[in-house]
Amino acid sequence: MSDHLNFDSIKAYNDFNNHPTLHPLVSVLDFSKAKPRRGPKMTFGIYTIILKEVQCGDLLYGKHTYDYQEGTLVFFGPGQVVDVSDKTEIYQPLGRGLTFHPDLILGTPLARQIDEYGFFSYNLSEALHLSPEEQQTILDLMSKIENELKRPVDKHSKKLIASSIGLFLDYCERFYDRQFITREHVNTGILGRFEELMNGYFNSEKPYALGLPSVAYFADELHLSANYFGDVVKKETGKSAQEYIQNKLIEIAKDKIFDANKSVKEIAFELGFKYPQHFNRLFKMKVGVTPGEYRGKE
Repeated sequence: MSDHLNFDSIKAYNDFNNHPTLHPLVSVLDFSKAKPRRGPKMTFGIYTIILKEVQCGDLLYGKHTYDYQEGTLVFFGPGQVVDVSDKTEIYQPLGRGLTFHPDLILGTPLARQIDEYGFFSYNLSEALHLSPEEQQTILDLMSKIENELKRPVDKHSKKLIASSIGLFLDYCERFYDRQFITREHVNTGILGRFEELMNGYFNSEKPYALGLPSVAYFADELHLSANYFGDVVKKETGKSAQEYIQNKLIEIAKDKIFDANKSVKEIAFELGFKYPQHFNRLFKMKVGVTPGEYRGKE
């Protein structure tokens, strides 16, 4: 077996897990049917959701590892690469999975909504930890989809399957909302660290060298995926991470404007703006007046 597998089709993933293919674009898997194996490196071209019931070693996602314990739900979107740190240990996969090809949802409401489920871009360390009751809900929803796959295909099949997957993802979103609440102390720590990083950034030479900081920059500094970081900020503050950064920038700008020794243009460059007119536009949008008009109020 190759040490790097590409799963671009449902059949390829089913074959790897010793599972029959009932539908070419969607599958509900029972991983206990898979043969014992060592963990390969995997690239996904399909949406895959796994409820694990066995520890299988540390998974690698980007630069970070995650101790993949039982009772967690993880999400892989097309283009994601997953690896296992310990390739010597043989383990028996257990648990259930739902996987579907992007072509399945073409022309359905889910196709327009799929990008709203940000957890497909979360890091593995941001997996969804389910309560026993939540696990049962997930298993029931998988069974509902599986039962539909066992029926003869008719004109209703695609609509019903896509709707059931959408319901499944809506429940996942609900359970993530619960996890954000129950992990509030962790999220508060993230926001505190975010504030420190912003202060450090604007008090350094980085704005000159790197320009305006992005959401992705701070997420990387916090070892979080951009989507998860953005969701934490939104849940805790009601503002997007981008809006939070802009508000911080305007707060610092207001203080700098009262330094009569600096022109508005110089302040714009100090904050990381490439073009002063962009600073003027953002400032007026946030404050209601231009930087020059704000200075004149002193």
